[in-house]
Amino acid sequence: MQKTVVSQEQIAHQYEYMQFIARMNAQKAEVCGHKLRAFTQTFGCQQNEADTQRIAGMLDEMGYEKAESAQQADVIVINTCAVREHAESRALGNVGALSHLKKARPDVTICLCGCMVQQEHMPEKIKKSYPQVDIVFGTHALWRFPELLYRRLTGDKRVFDTSGDAAGYIAEGLPILRDGGTKAWLSIMYGCNNFCTYCIVPYVRGRERSRDPQQIVHELEQLVAEGYKDITLLGQNVNSYGKDLDTPIDFSDLLVRLNAVPGDFLLRFMTSHPKDASHKLFDTMAACDKVAKQLHLPFQSGSDTILKRMNRGYTATHYRELIAYARGKMPDLTLSSDIIVGFPGETEQDFEQTRALVDEIGFDMLYTFLYSKRSGTPAASMPDDTPHEVKQERFERLLRTQDERVQARQDAYAGKCLRVLVDGTSKGTEYPLTARTEGGLLVCCAGDGLKIGEFAQVRIEKTSLRCLFGRSV
Repeated sequence: MQKTVVSQEQIAHQYEYMQFIARMNAQKAEVCGHKLRAFTQTFGCQQNEADTQRIAGMLDEMGYEKAESAQQADVIVINTCAVREHAESRALGNVGALSHLKKARPDVTICLCGCMVQQEHMPEKIKKSYPQVDIVFGTHALWRFPELLYRRLTGDKRVFDTSGDAAGYIAEGLPILRDGGTKAWLSIMYGCNNFCTYCIVPYVRGRERSRDPQQIVHELEQLVAEGYKDITLLGQNVNSYGKDLDTPIDFSDLLVRLNAVPGDFLLRFMTSHPKDASHKLFDTMAACDKVAKQLHLPFQSGSDTILKRMNRGYTATHYRELIAYARGKMPDLTLSSDIIVGFPGETEQDFEQTRALVDEIGFDMLYTFLYSKRSGTPAASMPDDTPHEVKQERFERLLRTQDERVQARQDAYAGKCLRVLVDGTSKGTEYPLTARTEGGLLVCCAGDGLKIGEFAQVRIEKTSLRCLFGRSV
């Protein structure tokens, strides 16, 4: 299935719409005495955050300044998530609450976008139940947002665009407005080909499509020049990078290219899929000085029966072998993972295999979720007779196992000197600054010479379950 590369002529056309709206807004600003404002809200993953930064960049180009709340805004954009029911419910709840604002200010433009609205049933639901929403656009139409907004502002009653080829789009050259600071997201690919039976992502984000490597290198160079020092490469499955490109390049090769960019910065990446993780990847991570020795490798279940039912494409034994090899190459590796508890058909034995794997491997961080049924996925029709209270008890049992292992790993840092990137302020007075280790661990720190946005050496004085506490050396 061939992806669609948006031409530079099409991108230029969107810039024309941005300029039209900017002129309209300038005229309105003269009348009301201030620039028009836009408010964005994001639900879901880091890729959604990166998408919102592109939306914010387009809004900035159109003459909108950032609003601190929806009540202050002339345009409201809510970027939604479809991975879990809770995120979908929260997004719709926030949209429902805007009905009062729309009645008080009919001229406010409310936009709903992202993965949730790309689902087949959702546009009709929004049309019927959320009349306050003016513009709806899916993940495939994000690059056309200026055109959709122009149509609404110049007369169209409501604008819906959730069409798009399942192969998906690659659109280069859109403006991006980041928040500043030390951290940045850098998307290297979009979509997913894995079709895990519980996951809606391939249906709402399309097939895997990789960005041109030179475009990625250029964007990284810009980020480094702007002072960003903690840069995370994003993709639903970064290990699949390059498979759709004419150029013979894989993710490990891309890391080598990015590592060669001059500057003092760290590269992270997510998410990695165990079925595509390779020894070459871990060898490359170990050899590249700017690639953080941090690995997020979701295993989801320790039961081969459940993994097969999930269509994950690997076994628990294979996962153990991958971790053993990675730690052999990088002894200081920080490891995190995702787990789903309560997948349809999960027995006590299946769950115990998951808990045993957590206890055996010793993760530094674990993102644990109760299974969330998603309409349109194969798992949604699988028999599921385990009571919710049993799933909840297993969930809590797993968290207790993980907390015991994390506390032991955290305590092992006491007295050690670590290189950290200072990135913000904390709520405490004894350790007023926050920082991250190369492995992504949170450190509250204090001492002379510490500056936000700079690397420093700190000695760990005490530890807790979620945070290390250090003082500058």
